[in-house]
Amino acid sequence: MRTAALCAVGLAVVSLGLSYRSTNVGAGIVAKQMSPQTMVRSGLNGVSQLRASRAGVPHLPKKMATQMQAVGALTNSLMESGKSIQQVAQEVVCTRGLMTGSSVLTHACNVEWYGPDRPKWLGPFSDGDVPPHLKGEFPGDYGWDTAGLASDPATFAQLREAEVMNARFAMLGAAGCLVPEWLAENGVSVQEPVWFKAGSTIFADGGLNYLNSPSLIHAQSILAILGAQVVLMGGAEYYRVNGGPLGKDLDKIYPGGAFDPLGLSDDPESLAELKVKEIKNGRLAMTAMLG
Repeated sequence: MRTAALCAVGLAVVSLGLSYRSTNVGAGIVAKQMSPQTMVRSGLNGVSQLRASRAGVPHLPKKMATQMQAVGALTNSLMESGKSIQQVAQEVVCTRGLMTGSSVLTHACNVEWYGPDRPKWLGPFSDGDVPPHLKGEFPGDYGWDTAGLASDPATFAQLREAEVMNARFAMLGAAGCLVPEWLAENGVSVQEPVWFKAGSTIFADGGLNYLNSPSLIHAQSILAILGAQVVLMGGAEYYRVNGGPLGKDLDKIYPGGAFDPLGLSDDPESLAELKVKEIKNGRLAMTAMLG
């Protein structure tokens, strides 16, 4: 009995701990010998058996046993309510993520933008048109990949990183286009507020003066500007990829720590929603800059 219970715990922990990392929360782990739904169902059943008491598994730490009891109770309640296996798995993984503070598992809490029930690019007509490799694990996944660019996991990771980086640069660029015109409209002296004309002022006799003041930023050499951009932007990119004094082995896209002085990533559920807002605004900015 004890061995069976421990096996159930092990399977449950594996299913709940890794399901969202390997694939979407509603499908569990894709295994060769076991279907995704069977894997999740086995894990959920194993957890639900522990809801009443931890007497059968005395070797579990008290904190873990308490957490497993709570997850088991929720699992059993959801299964008895008649919810689908995808809905049960999503809510259970969310609860487990909140208990452990896992930023990966708590993606399941934000069901509005993640998981199988997220909005799709064709709305109610998306059934059957979402590629199997897009499972709602990442922010901004609307199930659209007609060219199959994300079918290879390694390529998908590179493209996702590149999209977020370009989205951030585009948002900065869009702000740089709008702010000078807004300042000029509100009485601030700006040498050339129109963004596509501003660059040409560097070739004028007096050069380019930020806010018409040579004491702020004065530029007359296009080569000096180019060199400064290469050093500053290249240095920032090198630091992002390889780490530095403020931290090493950080997430390349969402490093957090010293790079999050406002503590926006402290709440995993809020962070999951902020990631969606960032990529949506970034895509809009990239489209705007292209226009």
